[in-house]
Amino acid sequence: MKAEKQRSEFYTNKKSKKELGVDGHGIQKTMRYYHYLGDGLAQIAYNSITGLVAMLTYFYTDKIGLAAGTVGTMMLVTKIFDAFSDLGMGKLVDITKSKYGKARPWLLWTAIPTMLAIILLFTVPANASDAVKNTYAFITILFVNAVILTAIAIPYGSMMAMRTRSSEERGKMGIIRTVFGYFIGMAIAVALIPFTNFLGGDQRAWIIVAIILGIISAISLLITFFASKEVSTVAGKNKEEKAEEKNIPFWTSLKLLFKNKYWVIMLVAQLIINIVFALSGSTGVYYAKYIIGDENLVAIMGAIGIIPVIIGFAILAPLIKKFGPAKTVRIGLVIGIVASIIRCFFPYSFMATLVLGAFTTFATIPIMALTGVLTNNTVEYGQWKHGKRIVGMTNSATSYGAKVGNGVGVAMVGWILAFGSYNGTLEVQPQSAIYSILTLTIYIPLICFIITYFLLRKYDLDQKYPQIVKDLEKTEGAH
Repeated sequence: MKAEKQRSEFYTNKKSKKELGVDGHGIQKTMRYYHYLGDGLAQIAYNSITGLVAMLTYFYTDKIGLAAGTVGTMMLVTKIFDAFSDLGMGKLVDITKSKYGKARPWLLWTAIPTMLAIILLFTVPANASDAVKNTYAFITILFVNAVILTAIAIPYGSMMAMRTRSSEERGKMGIIRTVFGYFIGMAIAVALIPFTNFLGGDQRAWIIVAIILGIISAISLLITFFASKEVSTVAGKNKEEKAEEKNIPFWTSLKLLFKNKYWVIMLVAQLIINIVFALSGSTGVYYAKYIIGDENLVAIMGAIGIIPVIIGFAILAPLIKKFGPAKTVRIGLVIGIVASIIRCFFPYSFMATLVLGAFTTFATIPIMALTGVLTNNTVEYGQWKHGKRIVGMTNSATSYGAKVGNGVGVAMVGWILAFGSYNGTLEVQPQSAIYSILTLTIYIPLICFIITYFLLRKYDLDQKYPQIVKDLEKTEGAH
């Protein structure tokens, strides 16, 4: 019966693939429109967590009363553990064996823990000593970053490689994921402060928001689980090859990754650009409150920022088709560099912030949407170059780089504010604190744009990828 069922599924999948056809490079397609939508929803859970974590510094300093420098150090220290949890989770995905596949079941297993983790972030004992508050904050941040985010990010990232080999389809997946993720992240950045202020502005208001986002996140993970399937983990492999892939030792996998030059580029690029994402998500409220004079203006800044996002998503697919993923990302980074340089001449202008900030927001859309594509394309390169297909640990580049970059960015907020003598209890900050805020909102993002651009000039896999896939398909077909 089992053999008959497998034969039936094989012929059904074969017929379905024939109907879907191939992409512009002749690579087999595997996805329909509703698959993209179902796949994208899990990004809501991931970006809900990263968006809230980005706002934790403000919550801790201005609502709970913790020292900015302590918070910054705490944020970064938790990232040290991610070096182990991300790579460990990557290996765990590679060896996972269930009726749902390797990566997909983790979306089911993490749904409820994700909801609980989000709520726990904001239930700091309000009347406890600073030592208790700091300990509680450290433990919950560590749990969220090193356990929950890891258990979501790496399996979810791996699904891109396991769902299709088509770079075109991966590009569409990246766009849809980014649309969902960006708008939940933007909703947090824009509406969190005004909404919590509307609810009273105290810790209770933040907990209410966390409960809402926790429930939404759990539901989104469950929907993605039911809407997804794994395809390319099975295609073209006999039992011996599957066993060989499963039994690749951890340290062998790690060495192979660092021999994959494109994986290394993406690891570093992810780390750098996520500093920008962390700063943009956590410093706007400081700029609005202490430089413009009204923290609620962060909502206007965010609302204006939606315009370049819509334009960016609208033209992204044509840009990818014309230039390829890597060049599209580099074009966006050039726009970000130019806009940031011009903004350096108008640091106190709210109008310049709105207009030039729109361009820098536009600049981040390609790399947001295509990082997963560029990373997962290194899976095929590694398989072609070294004969080993490592999916889970390859995606640890995306997760590790994102989380460490995010952690460094959030830590910078605390450290640089502390260096500028920022005090969350003051209504008017000293000039040194104002300089710190400008450094966080303008100068550091500019540096990060420049570094990331020059890194990605070395990523020339786009031109090689179609032939690599054809070579792999010939090799697998021979079996």
